[in-house]
Amino acid sequence: MSLSSDAAVKLRAEEKTGKYDRYAAIMEKSVLAQLITFCEQDEEFAEAVLQGGTFEDCMKEVAKGCGNGLSDLEAYKRAAAFYFKGADVRMQLRIDLIGERPDEVIRPYAEEGKKPIILNLEDFL
Repeated sequence: MSLSSDAAVKLRAEEKTGKYDRYAAIMEKSVLAQLITFCEQDEEFAEAVLQGGTFEDCMKEVAKGCGNGLSDLEAYKRAAAFYFKGADVRMQLRIDLIGERPDEVIRPYAEEGKKPIILNLEDFL
């Protein structure tokens, strides 16, 4: 097994046995999925997860002081920093104005050199 798959196994097992307050319980599934994705993206991060604290403790840190809400991006940043101090998370959304349209519509759009509109969520924080 690789470090990333070992880290995913650890996170999933700890997620099942953890106790969460109402705030952490709302976010736990999406944070778990994103942490597993981060482990797949970077072996060093996966190693930090394997050597780091529990997922339950991670979720306590993520939910700490969240008040009435917390963006997904902020939750992922807090979770990543729990396992790897100084880690940052950047998110980029792209809008595709064509979507799932047939090729005859997409091709002229691409040939005209039009680019997708890119929104950086950090601009809204």
